[in-house]
Amino acid sequence: MPDITYREALHQALLEEMERDESVFLMGEDIAQFGGAYKVTQGLYERFGPRRVKDTPIAEEAIVGAGIGAAMLGLRPVIEIMTINFILVAFDQIINNAAKISYMFGGQDCVPLVIRTPQGAGHQLAAQHSQNLDVYFAYVPGLYVVTPASPADAKGMLKTAIRGSNPVLFIENLALYNTIGPVPEGEYLVPFGKARIARPGRDVTIIAHSRMVLAALDAANTLAKEGIDAEVIDLRSLRPLDVETPVASVRKTNRAIIVEEGWRLYGVGAEIAATLQEHAFDFLDAPIARITTADVPMPYSKPLETAALPQASAVVEAARAMVPARRR
Repeated sequence: MPDITYREALHQALLEEMERDESVFLMGEDIAQFGGAYKVTQGLYERFGPRRVKDTPIAEEAIVGAGIGAAMLGLRPVIEIMTINFILVAFDQIINNAAKISYMFGGQDCVPLVIRTPQGAGHQLAAQHSQNLDVYFAYVPGLYVVTPASPADAKGMLKTAIRGSNPVLFIENLALYNTIGPVPEGEYLVPFGKARIARPGRDVTIIAHSRMVLAALDAANTLAKEGIDAEVIDLRSLRPLDVETPVASVRKTNRAIIVEEGWRLYGVGAEIAATLQEHAFDFLDAPIARITTADVPMPYSKPLETAALPQASAVVEAARAMVPARRR
């Protein structure tokens, strides 16, 4: 099983699915000769030509609208929006059309559309280009929202998204593109709605998604040196959401920390905390802790940006506070 980057895993998925199915094609800004803003589509234009790898104008609403129409007529478009911050221009197309058409047509038509886009802060791109907007879309019935954290999941979940019959918002993270991990070769799919136990443990459960899975694993490694055995749950997808895996983990460890790169108020962590309260309340030995980005527009200043973002050190402190010394 070779080790490759997250970026290469996405590229492999696109290449393999385009070779497998001629109805799969790509659209987006600068994805053809330039190879995409983050070079995920590099080389695909030369391999498949302008009919299947299409550059578009800077018009996100039109890009998504064209993708919806193509999907309804039997094609399988994979759209790249340069950053999730630009996707707000296409909010109406995604929420009112892509997510609802199958329901409004009584299942007589479907929208097998994949929208790839990165989010995340930490690169001094300031308030308008550093947002994590996954929760906006995870709120919407009819739309799948997935946030793979590892190269293996990036490849397996993108292939699943392309082969499905429903619209998928496939959210990457700027900080993950150069991360490296083992990726199976050959036919490899990862289902939606099934969380991954990224690290087993017995003392406290740390629940995360996307880039914060790496922060959770860093925290778990630090805690292990202090005798605290943390279990890390990678949610993988936000809609559908796997409830059983995090609930089972918390029933075992009796403690929960939720870490997310989004804002605290009304965030993904709020939904997870409510779910744990409903299904694991009697098993909790401590209040659920939540580690999030500060509720502020992201600063440009590097020290302020770092201060606003959730850090592994905050997860470590939360675990220390809730795990009794006798358990260490």
